[in-house]
Amino acid sequence: MLTPTLIEAERLAGDGEVKVKFSRHAQRRAKLYNIPQAVVEKMVADANVPDGEHEIISEVLGFKYPLKIVASRAGEVITVITNYPLKKGL
Repeated sequence: MLTPTLIEAERLAGDGEVKVKFSRHAQRRAKLYNIPQAVVEKMVADANVPDGEHEIISEVLGFKYPLKIVASRAGEVITVITNYPLKKGL
């Protein structure tokens, strides 16, 4: 299902199917900083976070700074709220 503000991508995670959605803001930040959607999806799937809002910070090859992702999980749906390079360090 596509809506004006969210894009869905179905990903297979360890124990079951998880849907990763991107807010409009997250889509725009990814485009601004040239962050591929697949990189964000992989970081979120690898983090294996429980329900609630979380910050994920990780070094990614090809980026000068670590990437920061703020995501919210509710059941089997993870919504990426924002994503950007963390220029001030850890």
